[in-house]
Amino acid sequence: MPPRSVVRSQAKALVTETRARAGLIARWTALLWAIEIVDLVVVHGGLDAFGVRPRVVSGLLGIPLMPLLHGGLPHLIANTVPFIILGWLTTSRKRMDFWVVGAVSTLTAGLLAWVFGAAGSVHIGASGVVFGFLGFLMGRGFWERKAGAVVLSLLVTLTFGGMLWGMVPVLAGVGISWEGHLGGFLGGLLCARTLGQARAKTRK
Repeated sequence: MPPRSVVRSQAKALVTETRARAGLIARWTALLWAIEIVDLVVVHGGLDAFGVRPRVVSGLLGIPLMPLLHGGLPHLIANTVPFIILGWLTTSRKRMDFWVVGAVSTLTAGLLAWVFGAAGSVHIGASGVVFGFLGFLMGRGFWERKAGAVVLSLLVTLTFGGMLWGMVPVLAGVGISWEGHLGGFLGGLLCARTLGQARAKTRK
């Protein structure tokens, strides 16, 4: 058995890392809520116009803003729960994965919404990032080939796999950005493949 000092040190490190992960998710969740409250109370929904507007050059500026804007509290609440859960799971190996997957899925979700979205529509919401987390977690096991990653991928697929219907145009529902969902998911898969293969090579 390892010395008590080593056990205490490991336990302390685990607690510190857990707090850091929780703090990261909490800060981003608080930011989403703060922006939406300001949008509703101060500018009465005016910020929503700054989302992604398909095939309009100025609409490209909405790509980094898209995950930060929501069409009211119901929209934000619907994204908050999976954002917290899947975002937390994305940090399970290292916190940097949250930043990488978030950034890549924001870009891919915004680009697909800009290219394929309906003319005159505006795409907003953190669901593209949520689907990015989903794609990353579902793909990790396939590309990392580690027992823990495989189990996590299977659990996420069983629990959240129903979300995949949100990427199908005829099933997503009116007013739902299936383009953003699909783009985010593909971005997450890209991260899972790139990071997973890199880790597999490192083990060799």
